Amino acid sequence: MLVTEFSTEVVAAAEQFALWEEVTARSHMRNRLRSNDSNDFRARTRGLDLGEAQVCAPTYPHLEIARTAKLIRQFDPEVYQINYFLDGRGTVSPAGGDTPLQPGDLLLLGSSRPCRGEVQAAPSAWSHVTVRLPRELLPLPEKLVQRLIAVPISGRRGMAGVFAGRLTDLTTRSTEFTPDDIPTLASVAVGLLASAFAGCLEVEKTLTPETRRSALKAQINAFVEQHLADPDTTPRTIADAHHISLRHLQQLLAEDDTSPAAWIRHRRLERCRLDLGNPCLNTRPIQTIAACWGFTDPTHFSRLFRATHGIPPQDYGNLPPRTCANRQHSCAE
Repeated sequence: MLVTEFSTEVVAAAEQFALWEEVTARSHMRNRLRSNDSNDFRARTRGLDLGEAQVCAPTYPHLEIARTAKLIRQFDPEVYQINYFLDGRGTVSPAGGDTPLQPGDLLLLGSSRPCRGEVQAAPSAWSHVTVRLPRELLPLPEKLVQRLIAVPISGRRGMAGVFAGRLTDLTTRSTEFTPDDIPTLASVAVGLLASAFAGCLEVEKTLTPETRRSALKAQINAFVEQHLADPDTTPRTIADAHHISLRHLQQLLAEDDTSPAAWIRHRRLERCRLDLGNPCLNTRPIQTIAACWGFTDPTHFSRLFRATHGIPPQDYGNLPPRTCANRQHSCAE
């Protein structure tokens, strides 16, 4: 099962915090926990299994977390944990004084290093997105990576921003993925993370050509997703935005047996397919949905959709309804 959902509200209020301690010890690593809301700890998580890497988005009111030397001696899974803060405020204290955390920050933690932190968040929103992966999976020298542990990194710009956007996307679109997507999703996420950390450490040259290529492809993928609604998004604009030649772009996507134009078309058709199958949007005209994702010619869109999915878009929208998806749209409701 790729996506798992968990809520402490399956037990009585007095038992919720203990249940949270038990579940997070299995899914993350064992820490000493305390909360101002331990008598009524309403929390939930959504997890995505990427094989060796795990992505999880939690929401809870208040939590203090301590990874102690004693807990490390008892068991050390030798993993990195990267948190991207979405909501609320917090602090991290690897040693000495507290360092403030705010939305948009990335924070790297290691299971082998003592640390404590505190998060005060809104129970109604995801407080952060966490990715957990074995240390050996990150293609950077461990001694260099250690310099970034418990040091807040801005996830608002550069490669760290691209990685942060990917984490958010993995959470919001987790139900769209299939088992066949997992190797690509994991590879892209690790490549972006390595590139972001290498930039912070100013050691980009230590990355292998494969990692650099994977990170560039992930940047291109993120750019395409962000600009699907713009009908002027073309292979040329993508290449120019990433300061590469059109031929280089074509070669990169040829590794995945596709072309820039085919990839843009595929992603636009997929977004249209998801919206057509979303019962929350069943009153929206098909041509409006198509225009939202960059198709300006209704006849051309209908022909492409039928060639891809075997039925016209109006018939796809009449299939049995699915669960209402909570998805952002490029055009006004």
